Amino acid sequence: MMPRNRREFLKLASLFSMAGSLPLLQACGQRFAQQPNAPLKIGYLPITDATPLLVALDQGLFEKRGLEVERAAMFRSWAQLVEAFISGQVNVVHLLSPMTIWTRYGSTAPAKVVMWNHMAGSALTVGLDINSVQDLGGKTVAIPFWYSIHNVVLQHILRESGLKVTEKTPKNAQEVRLSVMAPADMVAALAAKTIAGFIVAEPFNAVAEVKGVGKILRFSADVWRDHACCVTLMHEHDVQNRPEWVGSVVDALVEAQLWANANRAQTAHLMSKQGQNKFTPHEEKVLQRVLSPDSAQWQSYVDSGIIRHPDWQQHRIDFQPYPFPSYTESLVDMLQQTHIAGVNTFLNDLDGKQVAQDLVDTRFVKAALQRQNAFEKFALPPSLQRQETIIV
Repeated sequence: MMPRNRREFLKLASLFSMAGSLPLLQACGQRFAQQPNAPLKIGYLPITDATPLLVALDQGLFEKRGLEVERAAMFRSWAQLVEAFISGQVNVVHLLSPMTIWTRYGSTAPAKVVMWNHMAGSALTVGLDINSVQDLGGKTVAIPFWYSIHNVVLQHILRESGLKVTEKTPKNAQEVRLSVMAPADMVAALAAKTIAGFIVAEPFNAVAEVKGVGKILRFSADVWRDHACCVTLMHEHDVQNRPEWVGSVVDALVEAQLWANANRAQTAHLMSKQGQNKFTPHEEKVLQRVLSPDSAQWQSYVDSGIIRHPDWQQHRIDFQPYPFPSYTESLVDMLQQTHIAGVNTFLNDLDGKQVAQDLVDTRFVKAALQRQNAFEKFALPPSLQRQETIIV
């Protein structure tokens, strides 16, 4: 029997091809025709990447703007989430930023990034016997997907450390095997020592710490400063035909990010299985470690050298909605340098500036920031421009 991770990858690869996505796109078109003013239907994975979407639901921020909202649909894999989005079963999702590039240019699905969903929120977690990146040589590290910021950052770290990437059993201590694995399986695999480490979104890094089976080697945002991880994706049909509706959704999500930044402990509770809505199966104490770590714990990462850029003054996970064009441009460039399994030749033809203009629509988030007087609250520069900082 084919391993589940392999099946998921092949399913996603099919969805992100023109042939595989066509029936789903046709189904989506039929849904638009039958229900042009469909209610808000959110799809999410039970990870901290979904925080703004779930905070907005919990706090009634969509209803506050007069939006009709259906119960959020939780999915167990990226393949399930993407299939639901492309077919129109859901109309707002959080998705890994590199995956949105594959969605629009690999499968030509008419999707638009309307804002960032969160920043940081990922780490490279390793076994207790691993003390440096070089120690990963000759071993296997798990990634959640080839088109993920996790894969991009990890391969950059490995290259800078003189290590090469392979999909096969490493031939020597200069090679590291990368294996796509469901995040929910990573902690158990690390405990069983079938992998030497994994890089993934929270809270699985925190789970490994709490269980005592792994430790943080690097935080991804301590390599790529303030990088986006997941972005908010919507259908181009809604962007073109329901701009007021899209604007209201984005406005609610901007308010949700402000609320999450100001109420981190409460956010951890509402996201946890102890919360009223049981949005995720995670323990509140684990989510507190991510969203609201105590100062002593955070300082220990600095003192041990896990955090090498304390002057960047970052959180373990952070929320800021504006999608800087420089990030998308750099992401395209980094993807073109990253080993990615499957058919990926479309990446060679992409231009970062063109992708930043075509894939991302900043109109709605700009309006929301202005309406809520939130530029200073998110420490955004007046120019809405920045220079990317990537330092291992």
